[in-house]
Amino acid sequence: MKNLNKVVLAYSGGLDTSVIIPWLKDTYGCEVIAVVGNVGQKDELEGLEEKAIKTGASKIFIEDLTEEFVNDYIFPTIQANAMYEGKYLLGTSFARPLIAKRIVEIAKAEGADAICHGCTGKGNDQVRFELGIKAFAPDMPIIAPWRIWDIKSREEEIAYAIEKEVPIKINYETNYSKDKNIWHLSHEGLDLEDPANEPKYADILELSTTLENAPDKATYITLTFEKGNAVALNGDKMSSVQLLEELNRIGGENAIGIIDMVENRLVGMKSRGVYETPGGTILYEAHKALEELCLDKDTCHYKQQVALKFAELVYDGLWFTPLREALSEFVKKTQETVTGEVKLKLYKGNIVNAGMTSAYSLYSEEYATFGEDAVYDQKDSAGFINLFGLPLVVRAKMQEVIKKEEK
Repeated sequence: MKNLNKVVLAYSGGLDTSVIIPWLKDTYGCEVIAVVGNVGQKDELEGLEEKAIKTGASKIFIEDLTEEFVNDYIFPTIQANAMYEGKYLLGTSFARPLIAKRIVEIAKAEGADAICHGCTGKGNDQVRFELGIKAFAPDMPIIAPWRIWDIKSREEEIAYAIEKEVPIKINYETNYSKDKNIWHLSHEGLDLEDPANEPKYADILELSTTLENAPDKATYITLTFEKGNAVALNGDKMSSVQLLEELNRIGGENAIGIIDMVENRLVGMKSRGVYETPGGTILYEAHKALEELCLDKDTCHYKQQVALKFAELVYDGLWFTPLREALSEFVKKTQETVTGEVKLKLYKGNIVNAGMTSAYSLYSEEYATFGEDAVYDQKDSAGFINLFGLPLVVRAKMQEVIKKEEK
């Protein structure tokens, strides 16, 4: 690894990747090419080109991956209802494979000798990035500075940045570890490392307002779905990106999608973080509600099992695997009739179903009514119960025999 001429760095402009540029040059004497995956982080992209060059990069690529991210990664995951440990909507997890794929494409085009990332040796992202790289460049050397350099903490990292005159916007007091994209914003570190501490929501929230500051009046919205994908909001057709951005705005105003979670990392430890996913939480709830109307019992129940495995695969960085691809094909088949409209009531962090309709609805008021009907003979249920309960009857009779013999 000492004979490196050119290294492509997965660059965000944050503390880690900013100090890695001078570190790579000092350590390997190599040219550094920075690659930014634009997955909707918006304001975080401002000034990155100037900053990367000033820090020592020879060039920088800022790749707009937002539309691909929403259509090919986010929406298929919503269709699966995949949610890690019942809470986490996988915001960081499914962004990493896409970014890794694009980094490999640029590394090959630029003739790079290695790819570098700024993930720590304690986190999940190192796995996600490296598995993504291995899927498309199995022989590409990977440099992970956090696993080999002498810096042991973020405080030492800040000191190194100051020494190398790397421009940074953070300080020791506000140095939360964050990840932002069009889907979510995560917060980790500092006071959040102690689960006994209540998050300082008023200080850390960026996409959402606090519950206390949310409006006292409910907001009603209607989402239109076609084959499991949201295509319109309040009757207005939008692109997937536009729709998600608008839902982020509406959800954020109503304090939707704020979670405080202690999760089980892939590397074995537990970690605590605060996640903001306003628009995504709305989409999940609306999609699940519509599936209640449109999917039969067996498909719905089996799909719940698939959702658990799908979430694990995404969380563990296994997006580019045969199993994830196969599960996605199963999910896609189930979505053929998930078409209709869902009305939701948003109020101070809550999402309440306010009605739904679908041409493919499996709900029949004629059969389900408590009133008089002409289609269901209630006498039929007696025979059904006799057959359904037959194993219980046979077992009970067997137990009676055993009890008599014991006497």
